[in-house]
Amino acid sequence: MNLEADVCIVGAGPGGALLGYLLAKKGISTIVLERHKGIDKEFRGEHLNQDGERVLKKYGLYDQVEAAGLLLMERVEYWQDGNVLKTITPGAGEQHVGIHVPQKNLLSVLIQASEPYQNFKLMMGTKVTDLMFNDTGCVTGLKAINGEQEVTINSKIVVGADGRFSTVRKLAEMPFTKKTHGYDLLWAKIQSPANWEPTIKNALVNGNQLALFTQAGGFIQIGWNIEEDSYPSLKKQSCEPFIKQVTEAFPELTETIRTQIQSWDDFILLKVQSSYSPTWVKDGLVIMGDASHTMSPTGAFGINCSLLDADVLADVLSEALDKQSHSAAQLKRFEHERRDHTEKLQQQQREKEKTYRDNFAVPVLS
Repeated sequence: MNLEADVCIVGAGPGGALLGYLLAKKGISTIVLERHKGIDKEFRGEHLNQDGERVLKKYGLYDQVEAAGLLLMERVEYWQDGNVLKTITPGAGEQHVGIHVPQKNLLSVLIQASEPYQNFKLMMGTKVTDLMFNDTGCVTGLKAINGEQEVTINSKIVVGADGRFSTVRKLAEMPFTKKTHGYDLLWAKIQSPANWEPTIKNALVNGNQLALFTQAGGFIQIGWNIEEDSYPSLKKQSCEPFIKQVTEAFPELTETIRTQIQSWDDFILLKVQSSYSPTWVKDGLVIMGDASHTMSPTGAFGINCSLLDADVLADVLSEALDKQSHSAAQLKRFEHERRDHTEKLQQQQREKEKTYRDNFAVPVLS
């Protein structure tokens, strides 16, 4: 199969899907590739902040996402010994302290908004195998596999929106520095008890963060910070100590947790890392989102950064195509507009991780 497009986007996560929609809306022929066969894949970073909300509202998409299903967080709480030590509520003029949006709801809206455009094509179950270059080293497209069929896509610009383990970044031989954060994260998902309020609850257990994130659809996502690389040894032991930690920190969940978490099979491990890439562009190619600046889970910045990236990159690509200039120098405007912000957020994440315990300090009364 041989195809042509102005832009080929690899990765139909929130950032790639939004970028595909924005380009299609501008009349730019766009092909989006996604290696998964469906949009209901396991996904853990599903919280929007004001930045992500603003981008969706800017393009008239928020109301559709709301109709598909989301949940406004009413407050953030810090618990110790069964008591709330600290509460964060929405600021003046704000309605929430975060929004949980199931990824399938967000992606379904973005894809449905894109499909009416004849210049838009989404190919699920398609895995990139190679990039194509001309004699000067400019990327001119890519090769992929869809099922058992080989696909060649000639494009003026390729966008790697394919996450922290980006195939596009690897094939383009773009350097990056991975930074670990001294901890990994165990996730579990349970059904929330009746009348559970939409909150984010934090506790400090043996010096490590334990958090509950209320989710749309009647669920709670539980996140345990564990020592980096400790999971293989933990799996050889009973999970009972972990279950006990949650029930002691949040006694009201005792029955629910004991019923729904039975073994390590009920957990999912996330290796926590962030990354720095000295450049996000090459002639004919751009990387965005986690492919260019992987975020740690702290603060739930990742999905919001990818939406902001798409917002800026759509205009940069449109200008590059209008000028018929696909050079790294032309595409560099995207990096100039987004790098400082993402690096500041990465620094904020490191500071939040260092100072997390301070949220549980009992104030001294004078």
